[in-house]
Amino acid sequence: MNGELLQQVRVLDPVSGTDRIADVLIENGDIKAVQESISDWPPDTQVRECQGLILGPGLVDIYSHSGEPGFEERETLESLMEAAAAGGFTRLAILPTTTPPLDHPGGLALLKSKVPNPKAKIQFWGALTLGLEGQQMAELADLANVGIIGFSDGLPLSNLALVRRLLEYVKPFELPVAFWPCDRKLAGNGAAREGVQSITLGLPGNPAIAETSALAALLELVEATGTPVHIMRVSCDRSVELIKTAKKRGLPVTASTTWMHLLLNTDAIAGMGERGRFSFPYDPSLRLEPPLGNPNDQLALIQGVKEGVIDAIAIDHSPYTYEEKTVAFADTPPGAIGLELALSLLWQGLVETGKLSALELWQVLSTGPSLCIRQTPITALPGMSAELTLFNPQQSWKVEQQTLKSLSVNTPWLGQQLIGKVVKTWN
Repeated sequence: MNGELLQQVRVLDPVSGTDRIADVLIENGDIKAVQESISDWPPDTQVRECQGLILGPGLVDIYSHSGEPGFEERETLESLMEAAAAGGFTRLAILPTTTPPLDHPGGLALLKSKVPNPKAKIQFWGALTLGLEGQQMAELADLANVGIIGFSDGLPLSNLALVRRLLEYVKPFELPVAFWPCDRKLAGNGAAREGVQSITLGLPGNPAIAETSALAALLELVEATGTPVHIMRVSCDRSVELIKTAKKRGLPVTASTTWMHLLLNTDAIAGMGERGRFSFPYDPSLRLEPPLGNPNDQLALIQGVKEGVIDAIAIDHSPYTYEEKTVAFADTPPGAIGLELALSLLWQGLVETGKLSALELWQVLSTGPSLCIRQTPITALPGMSAELTLFNPQQSWKVEQQTLKSLSVNTPWLGQQLIGKVVKTWN
């Protein structure tokens, strides 16, 4: 079958600002035509009636975690790409938090050689520091020569003198560099965002200043060095303010938050919230780092996305086995899976409720992430390669181990019925 005709599909394309109903003809891996109506097509074309379906550029995740190498029981590269494709993601960037970490060109080249025939394009961040310990600079020039997407530890760096040297050293490479601002000493052993809810829940609090103080210091270093930086895992209202001010002053920064921080707040840990009740309170899959914000943090993040202060939504897919997650909330390793769930839940939680338009959501899931890592955004325009996602916002499905491609099931939505399912991805 050489071609496909998608009839009367809703086409979203943030690059051109398009949101319209059209027929789309795909031939030999390219978008041949996007027209109000296509009446003539090759005889071997598969025709699909797509009324009510959404077609947009492939989704891009700029940071997630792989179990391979080191913890293949959590996730392999193959299962990771299967999960990405099932969730509508055609491009996926992996943080160097593997075992061993991706801090050496030989190990990174070996891992890249093990990537199977991809259903999603997989890319790798190179580590900034050796062993991800934040004490000694990695061989950045050597890493840059093995085709990394950019530099990031994916972990907090507390040594500001080292951060300054890193920013000065990476600038000539013209590759993205991403930092997670967090002061570990201020965060302590906090398992929930500090506030009334953490006290009520009886959980140690992680104060917002653990993020904002580190972010303020990072922004000062960006201004001093002039090196463009991507700010990861923005989670509180004050951080949105700081980034907004920095952008107004012309600092070369982009920012992302994670999908769960947009959908949930600390109410969810108590087993309740805007998206309904979870099966039980203190679900270990809601133990995240940074922790879920208070309700005002969640509102500020959504507004930050709408205003363009937040450039991208990251999935931060963090797979863990059942045994690793089935411990007390404060003791469980932080993180949850999300590649297969994010689009469905974000659509229902933000688009269907009117908090974001469909085009705004697609912007921060596809175009924005590409720009954050200095790549040309994917488009759904005629003449371009068909790197597309077809989504049915009304299809119901149940989140179960047998319906997920990921090897891990650490998600608070396990066992729940969701609305919205990716029908197909082209890559």
